[in-house]
This record gives sequence, C-alpha cells and structure tokens, in this order.
Amino acid sequence: MVSTLLSLSVSHLVLWATGLILVLGFLKLIRLLLRRQMLARAMDSFPGPPTHWLFGHAQEIQQTGSLDKVVTWAHQYDYAHPLWLGPFLGFLNIYEPDYAKAVYSRGDPKAADVYDFFLQWIGKGLLVLQGPKWYQHRKLLTPGFHYDVLKSYVAVFTNSTHAMLDKWEEKAREDKSFDIFCDVGYMALDSLMKCTFGKGDSSLGHRDSSYYSAVRDLTLLMQQRIESFQYHNDFIYWLTPHGRRFLRACQAAHDHTDQVIRERKAALQDEKEQEKIQNRRHLDFLDILLGARDENGIKLSDADLRAEVDTFMFEGHDTTTSGISWFLYCMALYPQHQHRCREEVCEILGDRDSFQWDDLVKMTYLTMCIKESFRLYPPVPQVYRQLSKPVNFVDGRSLPAGSLISLHIYALHRNSAVWPDPEVFDPLRFSSENVARRHPFAFMPFSAGPRNCIGQQFAMNEMKVVTALCLLRFEFALDPLQLPVKMPQLILRSKNGIHLHLKSLRLGSGK
Repeated sequence: MVSTLLSLSVSHLVLWATGLILVLGFLKLIRLLLRRQMLARAMDSFPGPPTHWLFGHAQEIQQTGSLDKVVTWAHQYDYAHPLWLGPFLGFLNIYEPDYAKAVYSRGDPKAADVYDFFLQWIGKGLLVLQGPKWYQHRKLLTPGFHYDVLKSYVAVFTNSTHAMLDKWEEKAREDKSFDIFCDVGYMALDSLMKCTFGKGDSSLGHRDSSYYSAVRDLTLLMQQRIESFQYHNDFIYWLTPHGRRFLRACQAAHDHTDQVIRERKAALQDEKEQEKIQNRRHLDFLDILLGARDENGIKLSDADLRAEVDTFMFEGHDTTTSGISWFLYCMALYPQHQHRCREEVCEILGDRDSFQWDDLVKMTYLTMCIKESFRLYPPVPQVYRQLSKPVNFVDGRSLPAGSLISLHIYALHRNSAVWPDPEVFDPLRFSSENVARRHPFAFMPFSAGPRNCIGQQFAMNEMKVVTALCLLRFEFALDPLQLPVKMPQLILRSKNGIHLHLKSLRLGSGK
C-alpha cells in the first residue's frame, strides 16, 4: 500500500515537473517569437538577402565564408541589410561611414545577445560593461595607457621579438615555408605577460603556454557559438561537449590569472619585494590595477580585477597576433612596399641596434603600411551594439531603441564608395592629406567614439616595434602553394595558417 502511494506521488511529481518545464518552455518560446517580431519589424525598411526559416543567414555564411559573403551582400544593398544568426537573433548589419557614425559616436552598450557569451570567460570587464560602472573602470584603467607607461614597453617588445626572430633564423635555414601565426602568438603573449605581470626577461613557461592554448580554444569556441543558433541558450550549451570544452578552457585561463594575481598580492606584503617593484623601470599593468582608486578611494574588487586582467590579456595579445601576422603577409605579397619599409627602418636606426620611443613617430611609411593592412585585414572584423535609444540614419531610415547593430568592419573597409579599388594595397591612402579628406568613420580597426579600444596606442606601438625588427632581420616571400584562407574567429585568422618563406638578412647566415 505504502509503495503504491509512493509510486503515485512520484508519478504526480514527474507529471507536475514535466508540465512546469513545458509551460516555461512555451513562455520562453513566446518571448523569443515576440522579440523576433520586434526585431524584424524594426528592420522592415531595410531589404536584404533571403533568410532560411530556421538558420537565418548562418548556414549560408558558414558554407561560403562569412567575410566575402557579406562584402557581396554589401554591393547589393546600400548602407545596411538585416543579418539573422538563427531564427531569433537579428542584427542590422552596417558597413557605411555615416551609418557607423550615427551609432558609434553615441556610446551605446555592447549587444548582450553576443557579449554575454564572454561573461563566463572574461567576466564583467571593460569590454562588456555599460553605464556608470563602465565609465568608472575606463577612468581607473586610463593611467595604464599613458605614454609614460607605454614608453617603457618598447624594450619589452624588443626582447620578446628578438627571441622569436632567433627561432626563425633556425627555421629559415631549412629553406621551407612555415606558419608564422603561432610563433607570433607566443611572442605577443610573452610581451603581454611582461607588460601585464612584470615577468622579467624569462620566456614563457609551461603554465603560460597552457594559457595561450586555452585562449586559442576559447576564441574558436566563441565564434562557433555566435554562428550556431542552437548554442545561444546557456542551459543547452553547457550540456553539449562544445560547452563543456568551453568551461574547461575558461577554468584553465582563470587558474592562470588567479595564480598570478595571488602571487603579486603576496609579494606586495613583503617589504623587499615592494622595494623591488618600486625600483623597477616601469610599473606593469597589474601594479596599476592594484593601485587604482576612484575619487572615493574605492579600489577594484577581486572579481573586477580578474575581469580586467582577463579582458586585457585576451584583447591585448590575440588582436596584435592577427595584426602582425597579416601585415607580414602583406609585406610578402607586395615586396616593393616591404623594401621601402625596410629602407625607412634602417635609416631611422642608423648605427644603433635597438629602437627608442622617439623612433616610433618617425616610422611614417611603415605606419601607413600597417594601417593599410588593418584596412584589408582588420584584426576584429565585426562588432555589435544594442541601441539604448532610437537612431536616425542619413538616408531618412531609422531604428527604434532595443534594436541590434552589427558593424561589419571588414565590409566597411572594402566599401568602394569610400575606398576606390578596395582590394588594392595602397599605403598612400593613409597619407595626411588623404586622411584629412576622408570620412572619420570610414576606418575603424579599433572601433570609434567613446567606447573605442582603450589599448589602441599600446597595440600600434607593439606593431611598429615588432614589424620593424622583423623586416630588419628577414625578407618575407609568399608560399604560392599555401595561401591563407581568411576565417573570422573573434579575431581574423587563417584557416590554414599564414605560411611564408623567410630569408635571413644577417651577414654570415649562409642564406
């Protein structure tokens, strides 16, 4: 009798639970459908490519390659078009300077539908924050990018680059092309570890290499999640092998960051270590974060501290890895520009064997070539916003508050109305006269407006030092059998790596 009653109560409980799940699922579906209707209605006045009822444009993008597909669509649809990633996530995809200005000059928040995917990894750092807390963090972090701090990093960039170039000397002797992307990634991480954590002149250890692997996995998994609508729901995603792999990589990245912060905090309790830190030639990024106080004397919490470190480590090494690698590819593709950059660098350096801060501003032609490589191969090809208030565009069309915007930087930089012969590599586009005549929102490798990249000067300085040293040591040439295949993975990568032939320019190298 008792077992029968127990069996009945369990059956009732299962029925109630099943019913509750079905009701909640139904309510969630209704909510998604209403939101889809709102987003679709908002974009009614914008024609666009046909959508699949379930996949939206995601399937077509994955099959044909998203970057060039969107450029094709940009030629068909002036200013902007709807872009659906699955049945419920729809953006107005923009690639025209006046449209970009209308949104990015205002400081609207990042689109939570995309950037909330980052939270498990980088927490609520500057990348995803909004409102007063974003402003507070931005203000606290700004001293970390003052030119007095950045000046001391030139030596750090130089040391890390020399270590990479010494490895390349050995590889170049084999007289075969090789993939430079991973080596550049390790070098950029090595530089960043020294600038962020003050790791001295030692090379990356096993723990640091594991961190690099974790970040590489996370960027791949993030891009796959954005493009795969079935992964957009957190509950479903964490149950998949893809989601569990993401969580393991997050844990590896967090363990690394937490350990470094713990070690630094412990060191600051020791008077001798405090004295060493104070006597260093420069404060590193972690020193600045640990010492940051707002006007009320409040410092960053442990959670905020880790979020900002993880954000800086992700944005600071993956983007420069992409930028440097694609620049060297451009130099291999256009040897005339490579030769001219090398001549300029040799002239600046003279008889010296290392660069100084004042040398960077003299690298005018190299800088123009870097910017042109950013135009053709932007390290971050696409960014997203959610409108906090309505926006009116230059052609009379508008969007209501709550609408989602995708700025396709890759397509913006190939907009033929702004960039004549957009596929041609022409550094003179960035001469001072041409820049003065061009729309200020036509070139946005670091975004623009109040939420532009706080570390853009850091990135440009690293790009100049690293690429100048690379050109001094090697001549770069293409491998016609292994040309790179562009692939967005949060940053712009190549599906098959970036394979180049390197010829050493050192005397006595045997080449």
